[in-house]
Amino acid sequence: MGEIQRPGALYQQVAAEIRNAISSGEFPPGAPLPSEAQLIARYGVSRPTVRNAVAALRTEGLIEVIHGKGSFVRFTAQPQLTVERRVTQDRSGRFTTVDGALWNHVEEPSVQRTQTTTETGAALHLEEGEALFSCDRLLADPATGTRALHRTLIPFTTADGTDLADNPDTEPTTVYELLTKAGHTLRWTETVQARMPRPDERTALQIPDATPILHTTRTTHGNNDQPLLLEEFRVSADRAQLTYRITTDKTPAGRRSHA
Repeated sequence: MGEIQRPGALYQQVAAEIRNAISSGEFPPGAPLPSEAQLIARYGVSRPTVRNAVAALRTEGLIEVIHGKGSFVRFTAQPQLTVERRVTQDRSGRFTTVDGALWNHVEEPSVQRTQTTTETGAALHLEEGEALFSCDRLLADPATGTRALHRTLIPFTTADGTDLADNPDTEPTTVYELLTKAGHTLRWTETVQARMPRPDERTALQIPDATPILHTTRTTHGNNDQPLLLEEFRVSADRAQLTYRITTDKTPAGRRSHA
């Protein structure tokens, strides 16, 4: 192959050529990249240019560097785990969240008293700085090794007068039952975003560089649509995918849809 001659930053041109070689199957998943010396000879560029090109591809998630061994093409297979985001209730009033994984606790849940932030306060319809219980769980699916972080945020106003005031580490499904017994008719809303992990999240979830996470936020609503509870679920996007069941809502009385 001759020297790179297209306009643009030289390292970006080299990165584009390597990316094309990966896409074409010349460098298959799991295969090592040619050495720096081989890439220098192949593209007719300097060592810093090759290193910057490889660094750019690593940032994209196409390349992973194994210390002492070199650079390798990353596998881009389908996620190993499908997590069904669904809440069910049986005739006895018992709630379950059968989501396709058998989550085990990696460590004991961590409970602390904290306060609402701008974001969590808005989700819970509370002012910033309102008191909350926070319960963090680090989970793992033994079948796939996939790890997940789960956080429950319970406002003091929700916990008051219930067992949650003394046991904020209660499992979410049991929390649903307690809120139902307190007279609430529950419904849930959930949002999902993909973002790059913070260093502590990447360490806890044991995910490689340049790998985004899926961050879901589920709000439990009670009577008069009052937000009662906030749950956050974070998992590596290359290990898990989320699935949802979509059903039709009843059109409110007096309101018709128009074509």
